Amino acid sequence: MSSEPPPGSGQQPPDDDPFRKQPPPYGESPGGDPYGGGSYPTDPLTGMPPLAPSGRRTLARIIDMILVAIVVGLVTWGFGVNEYDMNGDNVQYGKSFAQSLVAAVLYIAYDTVMITRSGQTLGKKWLGMRVANLDNGSTPSAQTTLVRSAVLWIPFAFCCACIWTAISGGWSYFDKPYKQGLHDKAAKTVVVSTG
Repeated sequence: MSSEPPPGSGQQPPDDDPFRKQPPPYGESPGGDPYGGGSYPTDPLTGMPPLAPSGRRTLARIIDMILVAIVVGLVTWGFGVNEYDMNGDNVQYGKSFAQSLVAAVLYIAYDTVMITRSGQTLGKKWLGMRVANLDNGSTPSAQTTLVRSAVLWIPFAFCCACIWTAISGGWSYFDKPYKQGLHDKAAKTVVVSTG
């Protein structure tokens, strides 16, 4: 449950997030955020660290994929639902679906828990990045992170792993001005450098 007040309530969210953007400097006029709410400088990135390079984001995602894939492999092997135990004479579609389901749940859970806590997965932490809300720079809520994770991992697990990862994450290489992947666009987040 989020500790932030409901939108439009007139209350300010708590200032306990160390990554929350600072108010605009004295004399700078407030504008609107790119999604039509709030009172922030015209450029939502004002007051935030620089955007993380797309190449470093890709490397962090590969690290996270390897870490979670190891867990998925162990869990599915332990429960006997490993799709790679099949042979051409004995195809069991239920095993393939079960492994995809386990993969989707574990990838979504990993991203959601880690990013909600600190804005970082292990890969992002090791490479000096974090996920931030575009409108205020704070660590995304569980709901926001769940949307971001679901957009990234559900297609990955069930239909088009390599293609979807390349499209969704690769979008950040071409997106202007916020370097957002498709999952970032869905959740209204950006990835920024921490060091």
